[in-house]
Amino acid sequence: MQIVLADPPAFTPQYDHELAAALGRSGADVRLLTSRFRFGETPAPENYERDERLYPLSSRLFGRSRMRLPLRALEHVGVLFELGRVRAGILHFQWLAWPQLDRRLRFHVPAVFTAHDLLPRRTAQRTRLWRELLARYERVVVHSERGRETLAGLGVEAERLRVIPHPVFPSDPPRADDGRTLLCFGVIRPYKGLDDAIEALRRLDGTRLLVAGDPLEPVEPYRERARGLDVDWRLGYLPQREADRALGEATLALFPYRPELDQSGALLRALGAGVPAVAYDVGGIAEPVRRFGAGRVVPAGDVEALAAAARELLDDPTALEAARAGARRAREELTWDRAAAAHLELYRELA
Repeated sequence: MQIVLADPPAFTPQYDHELAAALGRSGADVRLLTSRFRFGETPAPENYERDERLYPLSSRLFGRSRMRLPLRALEHVGVLFELGRVRAGILHFQWLAWPQLDRRLRFHVPAVFTAHDLLPRRTAQRTRLWRELLARYERVVVHSERGRETLAGLGVEAERLRVIPHPVFPSDPPRADDGRTLLCFGVIRPYKGLDDAIEALRRLDGTRLLVAGDPLEPVEPYRERARGLDVDWRLGYLPQREADRALGEATLALFPYRPELDQSGALLRALGAGVPAVAYDVGGIAEPVRRFGAGRVVPAGDVEALAAAARELLDDPTALEAARAGARRAREELTWDRAAAAHLELYRELA
């Protein structure tokens, strides 16, 4: 079976790699059609071909500067051309770089879309646009039951929706946990709720917060809010060894997210490293935490509940170990090979 995984903007290279490799291990002929990732190294392809021909100049120039956007707009015509050249197998989109233009793409093979962000933040209010876009795919993948409910409410028919849980990213970092370290991990954006994590820390005497990730917004307001607290700032796109170091030091990971996305890759990296989570009940983020008993879920926006749940686990070694065991169960069950098998079953429906 031929499969083209398409992530034109290279938003999730680690996810793309793991899924492509697992599909390749299952015997599929997989090509990952993407662009060069601008912020770090990507894993070497295993059992699949990586084709980085999309956005050939803008993905190599300007970094995060908005100066790249006019060039990127011109290059998007070439992206649509390359995607339209796919004439065999299954075309599976992980992300759309420019939804307003991508709705004009004409498919020549069965097409699938994974709604990692149920409605991406820049176009979330344009529900008519997303109804039109999602109607063009023969199957739409979400990572949670909450995601299924959300898109069904938008008008996606039940027979076109598939829930395939987001696998964990397994790792075994050297443990250097002092029993009092909270971790906020991943790209720093407004919806990640770092301000709530800082306010929770203020309520937890003797506790340390480790902030490890690449800022996509100014961090000075957060630094000012955290003045006088024990916060370790490790900013920038972290290489794997530094990500592992942060995960190895964490007692708990905090996910005080605001409603925005279906599932969090940062959460799945934490669980994959055996680190339990305390999370707001938004999107599908709560589902693996609840399912595996891998921490605590509290009402969205409730800083007091966030702090209380963290305090419970930090103060009770038995409860903390049970949460760690839940994270390990998630690592054992939410595997990439199982996700690949579920994807292949979906693709066979369309072949």
